[in-house]
Amino acid sequence: MKRTLLLNRHVSKLIASLGHTDEIVIGDAGLPIPHNVGVIDLAVSPGVPRFFDVLDAVAQELIVEQAVFATEAGPNLATEIEVRLTHWAAETGKPIEHVRVPHEEFKARTSRARAVIRTGECTPYANIILRSGVPF
Repeated sequence: MKRTLLLNRHVSKLIASLGHTDEIVIGDAGLPIPHNVGVIDLAVSPGVPRFFDVLDAVAQELIVEQAVFATEAGPNLATEIEVRLTHWAAETGKPIEHVRVPHEEFKARTSRARAVIRTGECTPYANIILRSGVPF
């Protein structure tokens, strides 16, 4: 049994397979997923699992060098994302670039992702692209 927070074998395998600059998306229940991108669908019901629960679990395993989210994200959502990114950067000693783009640009960029992890979140714009970093 794993020691870390992340137990989902599909998400764990995805993270283990990432190379430097590969991207994954953690998305809300309504984010359109491009046909060419794999999906790990964790959504059970509205709000289950929550966006931040999945984001926090993924952050325990993934070295993040950049995070991209929508300019349309509400101030509470954006602040909560930025607080987490700042905390993770301080924990690891590695900076995490914060990038905000219009939602239409965000959706277009998801086509470059290795996979989308779909949550049950129903908060508008609760989506993030995480670009994989390196441990050195």
